[in-house]
Amino acid sequence: MGFYSQKIFPYLLDWSLSDSTFNQYRQEVLAEVEGEVLEIGFGTGLNLSFYPDEIHKIITVDNNPGVHKLAQKRIEKSTVTVDHRILSGENLPMADSTFDSVVSTWTLCSIQKVEQAVKEIHRVLKPGGKFFFIEHGLSNEPSVQTWQNRLNPIQNVIADGCNLNRNIREIVEQQFSRVDLEEFYADKTPKFMGYMYQGVAVK
Repeated sequence: MGFYSQKIFPYLLDWSLSDSTFNQYRQEVLAEVEGEVLEIGFGTGLNLSFYPDEIHKIITVDNNPGVHKLAQKRIEKSTVTVDHRILSGENLPMADSTFDSVVSTWTLCSIQKVEQAVKEIHRVLKPGGKFFFIEHGLSNEPSVQTWQNRLNPIQNVIADGCNLNRNIREIVEQQFSRVDLEEFYADKTPKFMGYMYQGVAVK
C-alpha cells in the first residue's frame, strides 16, 4: 500500500462515513448482532459505539494499517474489546463455523475478490449464523447505472479501490440462500454513490 492509501485516504474515509445518516444505518444493522462476532473491514472503528450492550468482544479484520491507527482512539474509549487483525477478508485464518455474527458496513465495494470474501464469510459462520451488512452498489435505475459505470474508474482511484457498480444482492445470494435485503437510496447522498443494500443473510 502506498502513501495515499495509508496516510491520506483513512481521513477521507472517516470523514465521509461519519455523517449522522450513516450512523442511523449502522444502528439498524448492528441492533441484532449477537454471540461471537467478526467484523470485516473495520476501518476507523465507526461501528464500535453501535454494538449492543451484551457484545463485549469482537474480532476485526482490515488490510489497511493506516485506518487502524485512527481506529485506535475509538478502541481505547470503547467498552468492547477489539482483537484486530491486519489482513484481507478474502483469506480468513479462522476455522469453519466459528462465528454467530459477521458484520460488514460499506466494505464489499472495495474488496478485490469480493465473491471469495463472501464465500469466506459463509464458511466462518456457524450453521444458523447471520451476516449483517449495509453496502452501496449498483442502482436499479439504468440512467444511474450509466453514470456509475462512467465514474467507477475515477472512484477506484480516489476511494482506494472502491467500486460504485457492484450488484451486492447477486454477490451475497451466490453464497447465501436465505437473504432478507432492502434496497434504497441513502438520504443526502448523490444517487450514483447512495444506492444501498441493507440486509441479513443466514447460513
